[in-house]
Amino acid sequence: PRSEFEDAVRTLNTLQTNASLLEQVKRERGSPQLQLEAMRSFLERSGLTVGDLDQLNIIHVSGTKGKGSTCAFSEQILRNYGLKTGFYSSPHLVQVRERIRINGQPISKELFTKYFWQVYNQLDKTKDDHCDNMPAYFRFLTILAFHVFLQEKVDLAVIEVGIGGAYDCTNIIRKPVVCGVSSLGIDHTSLLGDTIEKIAWQKGGIFKTGVPAFTVPQPDGPMEVLQERAREIGCPLYVCPGLEEYERDGVKFQLGLAGEHQRVNAALALQLCRTWLHRQRYPETDSSPADTLGLSIHPPTALPFRLCSPTVKGLRDAEWPGRTQILKHGPLTYYLDGAHTIGSVNVCTRWFREMSLKEELAVNGSVVRVLLFNVMGERDTAAFLKLLMLCQFDFAVFCPNLTEVLSTGNAADQHNFNISLENILTRCLDNQKKWNKLMEEKYGGGIWTKSSLEERLHDGLLLLPRTEDAVWSRVFPCISSALNWVTQGRDPHLQTQGSTTLNHYPVSSSDALLQEAASIQVLVTGSLHLVGGVLNLLDQSMSQ
Repeated sequence: PRSEFEDAVRTLNTLQTNASLLEQVKRERGSPQLQLEAMRSFLERSGLTVGDLDQLNIIHVSGTKGKGSTCAFSEQILRNYGLKTGFYSSPHLVQVRERIRINGQPISKELFTKYFWQVYNQLDKTKDDHCDNMPAYFRFLTILAFHVFLQEKVDLAVIEVGIGGAYDCTNIIRKPVVCGVSSLGIDHTSLLGDTIEKIAWQKGGIFKTGVPAFTVPQPDGPMEVLQERAREIGCPLYVCPGLEEYERDGVKFQLGLAGEHQRVNAALALQLCRTWLHRQRYPETDSSPADTLGLSIHPPTALPFRLCSPTVKGLRDAEWPGRTQILKHGPLTYYLDGAHTIGSVNVCTRWFREMSLKEELAVNGSVVRVLLFNVMGERDTAAFLKLLMLCQFDFAVFCPNLTEVLSTGNAADQHNFNISLENILTRCLDNQKKWNKLMEEKYGGGIWTKSSLEERLHDGLLLLPRTEDAVWSRVFPCISSALNWVTQGRDPHLQTQGSTTLNHYPVSSSDALLQEAASIQVLVTGSLHLVGGVLNLLDQSMSQ
């Protein structure tokens, strides 16, 4: 029998945007103010007022890249001060409960179920002919998070913006304690605009009168837009100094999140936490933070300060699964990064090349590199794949973000009812074509005549049949069948081991290469949902 929790998740999934709701969203897009008014109305119908949210002592963060990581650093630092933290983020990787965390942990199935039905039934009861029936998926979860944090009496809530800022449904918050804007780039252009300046205008929409805001160094154009927004709204805006400004005697801080780019996110989190602590009158903070400075033509740079031990420990202990995460399972090493913008794919490529080379130097024997890739939404896949070519993959594998072809069990959390299976498989085949074309351009004369493998592996493996038998890209109908092929039964943790998932490929020399490799390095990227599906099959602690 299905559990109450599974019933709650299935009911939640009915709120995913169907065709009629998409029409409504398009109408509202013409008048974004309507979006916020609708959100306020849903909040009130659920039994809360916007005024109630003032009690939550919120840190509100927008941005294109790194906003989730910034939130993760901030939450961990403030938890180290003995505070009870709430953290709302999106999307989830494995289970929807991950979006609403208390003290760093996803809320329990019992709590999720209890609050879900309280909020759902209240909204259902207040439907009438004149108002929208039910809020869409993300709106509902945002309202649910507010209920959970108020009922569970958290000391503070770290709230990550969904998309954009100005008209995002989290922006019904009136009085955050402090706001942050992480690195800006081009993403969600159909919703936010097609230039980085238009996007900056949206992201700066979370600023509030008199509430200090911090950003990281940005290109001149978007920085001017953020400054203009801050002036219009009447909020002091500061640029964060780099992490090196806090470090003494050339000793770098240890960060819990891998990759050089995380230093920028950590630096933003430091200023957000310090400002929050100071404004909430916590005694451990040194000297008053930057919000005593006036506004200027360019945002002033905030001053670095001496870090207390809970802060240093917070930087070191921060966790943010699915972003520059490495899992080692026997001969398999999985490099997981949900990069899905051109900027973040660029950063991911740099990170993977550095880490995989380091690992390769320590391996005695052949190393095979595999790309496992999928994308969602309107993204320039060819540009992503062109960057990823720099990693010299031996195989590229494409599959949809479905754990199994016929999803059962907790995969309900990963169901997207807006897209047909045919559409997503067509997209995978299209991505494969783009990859093959790039391989042909690089190696010439058909993709099987020469592979990156031949450049990097030893003489013993150069006798590959130069036929279609050695195919360097494949499409699978689900993540489970893709991983079954990539791992060739060599990962003891893979939960689909020996399952009868579809695999219509005949045995080829590619299989032999994977079976005989001393190490298989798998980069999973292009979509956080893909990374979530992989984690669901590889990490039992996340799928429980």
